[in-house]
Amino acid sequence: MKQHFASMTMVLSMFLALLILACVGPAAASICTDCHSDVTPEVVDDFKSGVMGNEIDCSSCHGLAHTSADTVDKVKMPTHETCGACHAEQDAQYMDGKHSIAWTAFMAMPTTADQPKELMEGQKGCGGCHKIGAKDETGWDEYHYGVVGCDNCHTRHSFSVEEARRPEACMTCHQGFDHAQWEMYSTSKHGSIYLTEGDDWDWSAPLSNAKDSYTAPTCQMCHMGDGDHNVITSWGFLGVRVEEPNEEWAEDRVSVLKSYGVLDADGNPTPRFDLIGPAKLARLTMDEWNAPREEMIAVCGDCHSEKFARISLEEGDQILREADRIYAESVEIVAALHRDGILPEPEYIDELPSYPYPDVLRFYDQSHTIEEELWVMWMEYRMRTFQSAFHANADQEQWYGWAPLKETAVKIKSEDRSLRAEAELAEAVKAAAESGASAQGTPGFEATLMGVAFVAMAVLLRRRG
Repeated sequence: MKQHFASMTMVLSMFLALLILACVGPAAASICTDCHSDVTPEVVDDFKSGVMGNEIDCSSCHGLAHTSADTVDKVKMPTHETCGACHAEQDAQYMDGKHSIAWTAFMAMPTTADQPKELMEGQKGCGGCHKIGAKDETGWDEYHYGVVGCDNCHTRHSFSVEEARRPEACMTCHQGFDHAQWEMYSTSKHGSIYLTEGDDWDWSAPLSNAKDSYTAPTCQMCHMGDGDHNVITSWGFLGVRVEEPNEEWAEDRVSVLKSYGVLDADGNPTPRFDLIGPAKLARLTMDEWNAPREEMIAVCGDCHSEKFARISLEEGDQILREADRIYAESVEIVAALHRDGILPEPEYIDELPSYPYPDVLRFYDQSHTIEEELWVMWMEYRMRTFQSAFHANADQEQWYGWAPLKETAVKIKSEDRSLRAEAELAEAVKAAAESGASAQGTPGFEATLMGVAFVAMAVLLRRRG
């Protein structure tokens, strides 16, 4: 009710502002641009270049409280609700999709609060992309900008819909280490057609008419069919569905979910389990998973046959299943090292919901190099393996996903052998020392101790090999 009242108040305020502008004439409507043509001329040029520059005034979004250099601190920074006052349908769709909870999802990660604030709230790191998520106007006294969300794609101040329809609009966030969709798309057959022919396409046409000029799909054409801002996929960011009909996969999925801290060491739900559904980080049921899958089948089937679309997407599912088999085995290796006391308890053990299982959602804040290998295996190589499959990029899937995934599994097994050999050596030396303490002074003691050391070293070298 409070949120509804706030929304109504905002709409009424905007209506009154527009009514005042309409009554007092063009002079009042230009007061913002008259000043900002000197202060921020490029902003004014951008605003005037777009459709909104011909239809509304700056104060429609920024309010009327700021009228001079002395009242800059009173300027209103818009939120997604500000856009929703005119674009109600798109705002409602956005709020139903995953982009709207991007801010909430990354703030829920266990070590986000431990990072420099500039990377997070300051939006210089993770926050620079996750700021697309919906936020309210409170709590932004120190970090003033980046509250609206919509301007991630509709770049301020031109807010060009033509720009937002091009794949590059998605590139700024969907590229790089953990979600290299731009690299996957732009070097796929779909992307190469766009890069060679896209300049001749009609970007002024709505997505519902895209096929009239597009000769290949774009990010928006596949993920925002007919301009629907409810962006969602079957597998989501974590690449899991909690309800898993494949029994062998379900067993591996238990290990995967333990590494996320969603299930505890005994396989029971942790408090994090209650977060992944609302944050749209995973699909809880097969019905929830199937809904976006059928939508994607329809999208692919608009150019290909339905049979081709189903087979292609099912092959993507299968490669994710194969990746999970390797990843789950690596998770269990690291968990066993903790369980057997070979790896010391982390200083942050009280923060681990699934100990002795590691927590890959801590990202790079791990306690040992073998755990660092595991999180990179998950966040870079596993991601690229299955995401490339769904973006039709064979090279990215093979050499940037599957191959380093397998390579990292070998490293983890090798390091496991080394750590266990070192632990065995330490145990042997300890036993020899304890035995020597009681036999000290006995003839041949030094030779016996040296022999034990040589045997222990031989064990270590054999294990390392």
